[in-house]
Amino acid sequence: MLLSLEVATVRFGGRAVLDAVDLSVAEHEIVCVLGPSGSGKSTLLRAVAGLQPLSGGRILLSGRDQSGVPAHKRGVGLMFQDHQLFPQRDVGANVAFGLRMQEASKAEQATEVGELLEMVGLPGAARRAVAGLSGGEQQRVALARALAPRPRLLMLDEPLGQLDRSLRERLVVELRELFGRLGTTVLAVTHDQGEAFALADRVVVMRDGRIAQSGTPLEVWQRPADEFVARFLGFENVVPATVTDGAAVTPWGKLPVPETAPQGTRTLLVRPAGVRLVPAPEGLRCTVTARTFKGTHVAVHLRPEDGPRLEAACALREAPETGSEVGVEFDPTEIVVLG
Repeated sequence: MLLSLEVATVRFGGRAVLDAVDLSVAEHEIVCVLGPSGSGKSTLLRAVAGLQPLSGGRILLSGRDQSGVPAHKRGVGLMFQDHQLFPQRDVGANVAFGLRMQEASKAEQATEVGELLEMVGLPGAARRAVAGLSGGEQQRVALARALAPRPRLLMLDEPLGQLDRSLRERLVVELRELFGRLGTTVLAVTHDQGEAFALADRVVVMRDGRIAQSGTPLEVWQRPADEFVARFLGFENVVPATVTDGAAVTPWGKLPVPETAPQGTRTLLVRPAGVRLVPAPEGLRCTVTARTFKGTHVAVHLRPEDGPRLEAACALREAPETGSEVGVEFDPTEIVVLG
């Protein structure tokens, strides 16, 4: 295992910002840590980098305890959200910074810089001024600089956070391909679930300094660990339920659930795709209160006659008008009993 955190704890004024966290990252794995502001994800990254001392526990890199090892000797690369490029130096000098620290020759630096800029999609940009770069280009230069010393672990702190959505979506695909080609081991933190799910082999969701859930993007999306994770991922159809014998009694009535679902008092998630619209008065009667175009589908917001609001997902051509009356039926394959 390349990276291991064992009961890693960081306290600020007696409060545990990182609370006894256990986490491992394997060679060539891309792990994205997700969580709201204040969840501890950036503190975790800084602790691994050696920029934040632990209050308890330990961090191991390639099996070696990093206690007392300064940041510049850990062999990790760190790229921040604001890129932190040197404005007085050109692109090539920025990328070569780590290579100079390693005392590489000028010829080695020039060769490596040229290859890295080609790799990140900026061929021939070595003599360009940093001030003349766009946000996306600065992000690429910062990435090349972080990769130049060939770190055994590359850590990214909200790497695409300052970019517009279309550029972010394009670059995250490019990053995934680049890391796969280089075999780079990556630990990234972000608050953007789309970014994390597109980039990661494994997603770690944090809450209040602890890990709420860890799994592949598909596992986390299909089976959130609890209500917090479900709501953080953007699911709104989450209600208390009593589960017995393949059925759940909910504020929306009795809904079908898998026979293997945990019994008793539970929390139920109905994905929007599982909320089927049918002609009124069939099913649960609802009023359409709003429609939101999501690009691939329309989110239809519904107010039932009785019970909390619902969100359904449907094709644009099938979306009912705001104010219209519809019925709702539920697809058991899109219903998850949490916990």
